[in-house]
Amino acid sequence: MNGTLVDSNIILDLLTDDSNWADWSEQMLCDYEQKGPLFINPIIYTEVSIGFERIEVLDRVLTNCRFEWLDLPREALFLAGKALLQYRRQQGSKTSPLPDFFIGAQAAVQQLSLLTRDQNRYRTYFPTVELIAPVA
Repeated sequence: MNGTLVDSNIILDLLTDDSNWADWSEQMLCDYEQKGPLFINPIIYTEVSIGFERIEVLDRVLTNCRFEWLDLPREALFLAGKALLQYRRQQGSKTSPLPDFFIGAQAAVQQLSLLTRDQNRYRTYFPTVELIAPVA
């Protein structure tokens, strides 16, 4: 599959006009839109929705940004569970947000690039995913 899965932090950078990251995130979206479709999934939609009072407004914003919808395939759900299990075995009782595992697994299974600012966990648990992230 061709395209880029866009993590919620990138979208939120733009919506909140983040003083540190909005320009970088906007430039990356413009650059990668030229290379193929930009996707979001139900997890990303959910994370972004927190800042909206009405679903119609959120849907309009995401449509105007030309994001395409991708459902999570079962293979990605299965891989997310395996990655979470590996994380828990390596980290003991520490907790991690499950959404990152869903997002990373979908990018891995559907061979999508992932545009994100939170690259460490993705790099560790989904090493095959091409990450588009700020230089650390």
